[in-house]
Amino acid sequence: MPPFPTVLISEVGPRDGLQSVKATMPTAAKLRWIDALYASGLREIEVCSFVPARLLPQMADAAAVVAHALTLPGLTVMALVPNLRGAEAAIAAGAHKLTVPVSASAAHSLANVRKTREQMVDEVRGIDALRRERAPQVQLEVGMSTAFGCTLQGLVPEDDVIRMAGELIAAGVDECGLSDTTGHANPAQVQRLFRRLRAEIGARAGAAHMHNTRGLGLANCLAAFEAGVRTFDASLGGLGGCPYAPGASGNVVTEDLVFMFEAMGVATGVNIDLLLAAREPLKAGLPGEPIYGMTPEAGVPKGFVQRASNV
Repeated sequence: MPPFPTVLISEVGPRDGLQSVKATMPTAAKLRWIDALYASGLREIEVCSFVPARLLPQMADAAAVVAHALTLPGLTVMALVPNLRGAEAAIAAGAHKLTVPVSASAAHSLANVRKTREQMVDEVRGIDALRRERAPQVQLEVGMSTAFGCTLQGLVPEDDVIRMAGELIAAGVDECGLSDTTGHANPAQVQRLFRRLRAEIGARAGAAHMHNTRGLGLANCLAAFEAGVRTFDASLGGLGGCPYAPGASGNVVTEDLVFMFEAMGVATGVNIDLLLAAREPLKAGLPGEPIYGMTPEAGVPKGFVQRASNV
Protein backbone atom coordinates (compact mmCIF):
# COMPACT_ATOMS: atom_id res chain seq x y z
CA MET A 1 0.00 0.00 0.00
CA PRO A 2 1.38 3.46 -0.86
CA PRO A 3 1.72 5.84 2.11
CA PHE A 4 -0.67 8.31 0.50
CA PRO A 5 -3.57 8.15 -1.98
CA THR A 6 -2.90 8.42 -5.71
CA VAL A 7 -4.98 9.62 -8.64
CA LEU A 8 -4.56 9.45 -12.41
CA ILE A 9 -4.83 12.75 -14.27
CA SER A 10 -5.90 12.10 -17.86
CA GLU A 11 -4.94 15.09 -20.02
CA VAL A 12 -7.55 15.82 -22.70
CA GLY A 13 -6.29 19.14 -24.06
CA PRO A 14 -4.80 17.83 -27.33
CA ARG A 15 -8.22 16.45 -28.27
CA ASP A 16 -11.01 18.12 -26.29
CA GLY A 17 -9.16 21.42 -26.13
CA LEU A 18 -7.90 21.69 -29.69
CA GLN A 19 -11.11 20.61 -31.37
CA SER A 20 -13.03 23.28 -29.45
CA VAL A 21 -11.07 26.27 -30.77
CA LYS A 22 -11.35 27.79 -34.25
CA ALA A 23 -7.65 27.81 -35.01
CA THR A 24 -5.81 24.66 -36.07
CA MET A 25 -2.56 23.97 -34.23
CA PRO A 26 0.15 22.85 -36.69
CA THR A 27 1.15 19.22 -36.32
CA ALA A 28 4.73 19.99 -35.28
CA ALA A 29 3.43 22.31 -32.56
CA LYS A 30 1.04 19.61 -31.32
CA LEU A 31 3.88 17.16 -31.01
CA ARG A 32 5.99 19.64 -29.05
CA TRP A 33 3.08 20.28 -26.72
CA ILE A 34 2.42 16.56 -26.18
CA ASP A 35 6.12 16.05 -25.46
CA ALA A 36 5.98 18.79 -22.82
CA LEU A 37 2.87 17.28 -21.23
CA TYR A 38 4.58 13.90 -21.12
CA ALA A 39 7.74 15.43 -19.66
CA SER A 40 5.70 16.74 -16.73
CA GLY A 41 4.77 13.19 -15.75
CA LEU A 42 1.33 12.87 -17.34
CA ARG A 43 0.92 9.24 -18.38
CA GLU A 44 -2.48 9.23 -20.07
CA ILE A 45 -3.17 11.74 -22.83
CA GLU A 46 -6.16 11.95 -25.16
CA VAL A 47 -4.18 13.00 -28.20
CA CYS A 48 -6.82 13.26 -30.95
CA SER A 49 -10.18 12.19 -32.32
CA PHE A 50 -10.73 10.14 -35.45
CA VAL A 51 -13.43 12.08 -37.25
CA PRO A 52 -13.73 13.27 -40.86
CA ALA A 53 -11.35 16.16 -41.55
CA ARG A 54 -14.15 18.10 -43.24
CA LEU A 55 -15.98 18.19 -39.90
CA LEU A 56 -12.98 18.82 -37.66
CA PRO A 57 -9.94 20.02 -39.61
CA GLN A 58 -8.15 20.42 -36.26
CA MET A 59 -7.97 16.61 -36.10
CA ALA A 60 -6.93 15.90 -39.70
CA ASP A 61 -3.46 14.75 -38.53
CA ALA A 62 -4.80 12.23 -35.99
CA ALA A 63 -2.82 9.23 -37.26
CA ALA A 64 0.46 11.18 -37.31
CA VAL A 65 -0.14 12.46 -33.78
CA VAL A 66 -0.82 8.93 -32.50
CA ALA A 67 2.31 7.63 -34.23
CA HIS A 68 4.42 10.20 -32.40
CA ALA A 69 2.72 9.67 -29.04
CA LEU A 70 3.44 5.93 -29.30
CA THR A 71 7.17 6.71 -29.12
CA LEU A 72 6.81 8.04 -25.55
CA PRO A 73 7.51 5.16 -23.12
CA GLY A 74 4.81 4.33 -20.62
CA LEU A 75 2.24 6.71 -22.10
CA THR A 76 -1.33 5.49 -22.57
CA VAL A 77 -2.31 6.98 -25.93
CA MET A 78 -6.04 7.64 -26.03
CA ALA A 79 -8.24 8.67 -28.95
CA LEU A 80 -11.89 9.63 -29.21
CA VAL A 81 -13.90 7.63 -31.74
CA PRO A 82 -17.53 8.56 -32.45
CA ASN A 83 -18.34 5.47 -34.53
CA LEU A 84 -17.10 2.18 -35.95
CA ARG A 85 -15.22 3.85 -38.79
CA GLY A 86 -13.34 6.04 -36.33
CA ALA A 87 -12.54 3.00 -34.20
CA GLU A 88 -11.12 1.18 -37.22
CA ALA A 89 -8.82 4.12 -37.96
CA ALA A 90 -7.73 4.49 -34.33
CA ILE A 91 -6.95 0.78 -33.98
CA ALA A 92 -5.01 0.84 -37.26
CA ALA A 93 -3.02 3.83 -35.98
CA GLY A 94 -2.12 1.93 -32.80
CA ALA A 95 -4.05 3.82 -30.10
CA HIS A 96 -3.99 2.09 -26.72
CA LYS A 97 -7.39 3.28 -25.55
CA LEU A 98 -10.60 4.32 -27.29
CA THR A 99 -13.17 6.62 -25.75
CA VAL A 100 -16.66 6.86 -27.25
CA PRO A 101 -18.92 9.90 -26.75
CA VAL A 102 -22.29 8.62 -25.57
CA SER A 103 -24.77 11.16 -24.27
CA ALA A 104 -27.19 10.71 -21.38
CA SER A 105 -29.29 13.48 -22.95
CA ALA A 106 -31.37 12.49 -25.96
CA ALA A 107 -31.14 16.00 -27.43
CA HIS A 108 -27.35 16.21 -27.04
CA SER A 109 -26.87 12.78 -28.60
CA LEU A 110 -28.62 13.87 -31.78
CA ALA A 111 -26.72 17.16 -31.91
CA ASN A 112 -23.31 15.71 -31.13
CA VAL A 113 -23.20 12.43 -33.08
CA ARG A 114 -26.47 12.50 -35.07
CA LYS A 115 -27.61 9.26 -33.45
CA THR A 116 -30.06 8.40 -30.71
CA ARG A 117 -28.79 7.11 -27.39
CA GLU A 118 -29.99 3.62 -28.29
CA GLN A 119 -28.13 3.75 -31.59
CA MET A 120 -24.96 4.77 -29.76
CA VAL A 121 -25.20 1.78 -27.43
CA ASP A 122 -25.43 -0.39 -30.57
CA GLU A 123 -22.41 1.47 -32.00
CA VAL A 124 -20.44 0.72 -28.84
CA ARG A 125 -21.38 -2.95 -29.16
CA GLY A 126 -19.96 -2.97 -32.69
CA ILE A 127 -16.77 -1.18 -31.61
CA ASP A 128 -16.25 -3.73 -28.84
CA ALA A 129 -16.62 -6.60 -31.32
CA LEU A 130 -14.12 -4.93 -33.65
CA ARG A 131 -11.46 -4.38 -31.02
CA ARG A 132 -11.87 -7.93 -29.67
CA GLU A 133 -11.29 -9.25 -33.19
CA ARG A 134 -8.41 -6.97 -34.23
CA ALA A 135 -6.76 -5.66 -31.08
CA PRO A 136 -8.05 -7.22 -27.85
CA GLN A 137 -5.41 -5.37 -25.84
CA VAL A 138 -7.01 -2.01 -26.68
CA GLN A 139 -9.09 -0.55 -23.87
CA LEU A 140 -12.58 0.80 -24.46
CA GLU A 141 -14.27 3.42 -22.31
CA VAL A 142 -17.22 5.78 -22.33
CA GLY A 143 -17.28 9.11 -20.56
CA MET A 144 -21.02 9.64 -20.53
CA SER A 145 -21.71 13.18 -21.78
CA THR A 146 -24.33 15.48 -20.22
CA ALA A 147 -24.66 13.15 -17.24
CA PHE A 148 -25.39 16.06 -14.90
CA GLY A 149 -27.59 18.20 -17.13
CA CYS A 150 -27.89 19.46 -20.69
CA THR A 151 -27.98 22.93 -22.20
CA LEU A 152 -30.31 21.67 -24.93
CA GLN A 153 -32.60 19.43 -22.91
CA GLY A 154 -32.31 20.76 -19.36
CA LEU A 155 -32.55 18.19 -16.58
CA VAL A 156 -31.26 14.69 -17.27
CA PRO A 157 -32.89 12.08 -15.01
CA GLU A 158 -30.32 10.29 -12.84
CA ASP A 159 -32.12 7.00 -13.47
CA ASP A 160 -31.40 7.46 -17.20
CA VAL A 161 -27.69 7.88 -16.47
CA ILE A 162 -27.46 4.78 -14.29
CA ARG A 163 -29.54 2.68 -16.69
CA MET A 164 -27.35 3.69 -19.63
CA ALA A 165 -24.17 2.93 -17.68
CA GLY A 166 -25.40 -0.62 -17.13
CA GLU A 167 -26.30 -0.95 -20.81
CA LEU A 168 -22.86 0.28 -21.87
CA ILE A 169 -21.07 -2.19 -19.61
CA ALA A 170 -23.26 -4.95 -21.07
CA ALA A 171 -22.33 -3.68 -24.55
CA GLY A 172 -18.67 -4.32 -23.78
CA VAL A 173 -16.99 -1.17 -22.43
CA ASP A 174 -14.29 -1.65 -19.83
CA GLU A 175 -15.18 1.54 -17.95
CA CYS A 176 -17.96 4.11 -17.91
CA GLY A 177 -17.27 7.52 -16.42
CA LEU A 178 -19.43 10.62 -16.12
CA SER A 179 -18.96 13.97 -17.84
CA ASP A 180 -20.33 17.37 -16.86
CA THR A 181 -20.31 18.46 -20.49
CA THR A 182 -22.42 21.56 -19.91
CA GLY A 183 -21.22 22.72 -16.50
CA HIS A 184 -24.50 21.97 -14.72
CA ALA A 185 -23.10 19.81 -11.91
CA ASN A 186 -22.81 20.68 -8.23
CA PRO A 187 -20.81 18.77 -5.58
CA ALA A 188 -23.81 17.13 -3.88
CA GLN A 189 -25.08 15.89 -7.24
CA VAL A 190 -21.63 14.64 -8.22
CA GLN A 191 -21.23 12.62 -5.03
CA ARG A 192 -24.72 11.16 -5.29
CA LEU A 193 -24.42 10.14 -8.94
CA PHE A 194 -20.93 8.66 -8.70
CA ARG A 195 -21.96 6.67 -5.64
CA ARG A 196 -24.95 5.34 -7.56
CA LEU A 197 -22.67 4.56 -10.51
CA ARG A 198 -20.25 2.60 -8.31
CA ALA A 199 -23.15 0.71 -6.76
CA GLU A 200 -24.41 -0.18 -10.25
CA ILE A 201 -21.19 -1.14 -12.10
CA GLY A 202 -18.59 -1.44 -9.32
CA ALA A 203 -14.93 -1.19 -10.32
CA ARG A 204 -15.92 -0.36 -13.89
CA ALA A 205 -17.01 3.12 -12.80
CA GLY A 206 -14.59 5.41 -14.64
CA ALA A 207 -13.32 8.96 -14.76
CA ALA A 208 -14.83 12.25 -13.70
CA HIS A 209 -14.79 14.81 -16.53
CA MET A 210 -15.76 18.18 -15.12
CA HIS A 211 -16.13 21.63 -16.64
CA ASN A 212 -15.60 24.92 -14.85
CA THR A 213 -18.39 26.75 -16.67
CA ARG A 214 -19.95 28.00 -13.43
CA GLY A 215 -16.83 27.94 -11.27
CA LEU A 216 -17.47 24.55 -9.65
CA GLY A 217 -14.98 22.39 -11.54
CA LEU A 218 -12.50 21.79 -8.71
CA ALA A 219 -15.26 21.46 -6.11
CA ASN A 220 -16.91 18.82 -8.25
CA CYS A 221 -13.61 16.96 -8.70
CA LEU A 222 -13.13 16.92 -4.94
CA ALA A 223 -16.68 15.63 -4.48
CA ALA A 224 -15.97 12.87 -7.01
CA PHE A 225 -12.73 11.98 -5.20
CA GLU A 226 -14.63 11.69 -1.93
CA ALA A 227 -17.09 9.38 -3.70
CA GLY A 228 -14.22 7.07 -4.67
CA VAL A 229 -13.23 8.32 -8.12
CA ARG A 230 -9.49 8.06 -8.84
CA THR A 231 -9.25 9.13 -12.51
CA PHE A 232 -9.86 12.73 -13.54
CA ASP A 233 -9.90 14.35 -16.97
CA ALA A 234 -8.45 17.84 -17.25
CA SER A 235 -7.12 20.21 -19.90
CA LEU A 236 -3.99 22.32 -19.67
CA GLY A 237 -4.95 25.96 -19.42
CA GLY A 238 -8.63 24.97 -19.27
CA LEU A 239 -8.67 24.75 -23.04
CA GLY A 240 -11.82 23.34 -24.59
CA GLY A 241 -15.52 22.75 -24.17
CA CYS A 242 -18.18 21.22 -26.41
CA PRO A 243 -19.24 22.77 -29.74
CA TYR A 244 -22.66 21.11 -29.45
CA ALA A 245 -23.41 22.34 -25.94
CA PRO A 246 -23.84 26.12 -26.09
CA GLY A 247 -22.17 28.00 -23.25
CA ALA A 248 -20.31 24.94 -21.98
CA SER A 249 -16.80 26.32 -22.22
CA GLY A 250 -14.04 25.58 -19.80
CA ASN A 251 -12.57 22.20 -18.93
CA VAL A 252 -11.06 21.87 -15.47
CA VAL A 253 -7.56 23.37 -15.55
CA THR A 254 -4.95 20.60 -15.24
CA GLU A 255 -2.53 22.85 -13.37
CA ASP A 256 -5.12 23.78 -10.73
CA LEU A 257 -6.32 20.18 -10.35
CA VAL A 258 -2.79 18.85 -9.88
CA PHE A 259 -2.02 21.57 -7.34
CA MET A 260 -5.22 20.84 -5.38
CA PHE A 261 -4.49 17.14 -5.08
CA GLU A 262 -0.80 17.55 -4.33
CA ALA A 263 -1.56 20.18 -1.66
CA MET A 264 -3.96 17.66 -0.08
CA GLY A 265 -1.25 14.98 -0.01
CA VAL A 266 -2.78 13.05 -2.91
CA ALA A 267 -0.08 12.01 -5.40
CA THR A 268 -0.67 12.71 -9.10
CA GLY A 269 2.72 11.64 -10.48
CA VAL A 270 2.94 15.04 -12.20
CA ASN A 271 5.72 17.56 -11.61
CA ILE A 272 3.87 20.84 -11.25
CA ASP A 273 6.81 23.02 -12.34
CA LEU A 274 7.18 21.08 -15.58
CA LEU A 275 3.41 21.14 -16.02
CA LEU A 276 3.42 24.93 -15.82
CA ALA A 277 6.25 24.96 -18.36
CA ALA A 278 4.03 22.98 -20.77
CA ARG A 279 1.90 26.10 -21.19
CA GLU A 280 4.63 27.66 -23.34
CA PRO A 281 4.37 25.27 -26.32
CA LEU A 282 0.59 25.57 -26.06
CA LYS A 283 0.82 29.35 -26.31
CA ALA A 284 3.31 29.09 -29.18
CA GLY A 285 1.08 26.69 -31.11
CA LEU A 286 -2.10 28.73 -30.58
CA PRO A 287 -0.93 32.36 -30.40
CA GLY A 288 -3.57 34.65 -28.97
CA GLU A 289 -5.84 31.86 -27.74
CA PRO A 290 -6.99 32.58 -24.17
CA ILE A 291 -5.90 30.04 -21.57
CA TYR A 292 -6.77 29.99 -17.92
CA GLY A 293 -5.65 28.85 -14.49
CA MET A 294 -5.30 30.31 -11.02
CA THR A 295 -2.17 28.39 -10.04
CA PRO A 296 -0.18 29.60 -13.07
CA GLU A 297 -1.09 33.19 -12.18
CA ALA A 298 -0.42 32.96 -8.45
CA GLY A 299 2.51 30.55 -8.57
CA VAL A 300 3.31 27.68 -6.22
CA PRO A 301 3.37 28.76 -2.54
CA LYS A 302 6.67 29.13 -0.75
CA GLY A 303 7.55 25.92 1.05
CA PHE A 304 5.24 23.78 -1.06
CA VAL A 305 6.45 20.18 -1.08
CA GLN A 306 5.28 17.85 -3.83
CA ARG A 307 4.80 14.11 -3.56
CA ALA A 308 6.99 11.81 -5.66
CA SER A 309 6.29 12.26 -9.38
CA ASN A 310 6.90 10.22 -12.53
CA VAL A 311 9.83 12.48 -13.49
